Amino acid sequence: MATIPSLPSRDEVLRMARSTTDITGQLLDTAGNITKIAINTLDPRDGSGTELLRVLRETTAELAEASASPQAQEAFYRIVDTLTRLGTSGMPLAAHPVSEPAQALLAALGDSLLPVLDAVEPAVEEFAAVLGELAEAMSPLLPTLAGMAAGALLALTPAIRAAAEVLRESSPELRRIADAVTAAVAPLLPAQVALAERAATVGAGLVRAALPPLADVTEAAAAATKAARPVLIAGEELLVTGLEQLQPLLLTTAARTGRVARATAIRVSAAVSPAAEPGVVVAVTPV
Repeated sequence: MATIPSLPSRDEVLRMARSTTDITGQLLDTAGNITKIAINTLDPRDGSGTELLRVLRETTAELAEASASPQAQEAFYRIVDTLTRLGTSGMPLAAHPVSEPAQALLAALGDSLLPVLDAVEPAVEEFAAVLGELAEAMSPLLPTLAGMAAGALLALTPAIRAAAEVLRESSPELRRIADAVTAAVAPLLPAQVALAERAATVGAGLVRAALPPLADVTEAAAAATKAARPVLIAGEELLVTGLEQLQPLLLTTAARTGRVARATAIRVSAAVSPAAEPGVVVAVTPV
């Protein structure tokens, strides 16, 4: 026979009532704040509320009209189809036994990579800033590069289409090739696995044996580099000073080369197509 539960005590009843009263008061205060926000937003005294409602009505009407277009319906269909495929293919992958070691690997990589990411964050930010400046400086070249890329893609399209047609027509031969390769490689896999295990064992032993001498060599190289740091800095300073002294000569040479190239281009253009350059007169003197 089931026992009758005991009734709550007076203190428990008072505590529940006090808690209910506090929650109700907070909900009422929140509702009052929301009401004040709505009143302040839609206050009709200065016309702001009417204007806001008009903008919302027109915006929702445009969104409703745009969502009914064939393009929007096609986009919605693609989104739903993609989500359906992700759901049908993602659940078996998540429940597959291979997902457990993959998740463990991702967790280990995350724990190992966090200190590395923290260390390289300033360098990455600086590199991103410099890369943005470089992209901004190269902006005049971007249309030309885009045109060249488009031309290359247009030139490759017929070749890719022809290759696809050839592969589509040669599917039986491709299947025969795949079967032959599978039949030839499948018997070798066990032997390859055994050899790989032996190679891994030998490689691990070599690495264990080589790490102490490598550590000694690294420490010696670090000490030598620290000792030779003044010499390296002096060499870098000398190299930079030499480049600064050669800069005027290099600029002058580049300017002269540019002038010679432009003059040569004008003469070649005039010789090839005289009609294209009305300001250039080619005189022929008889011998």
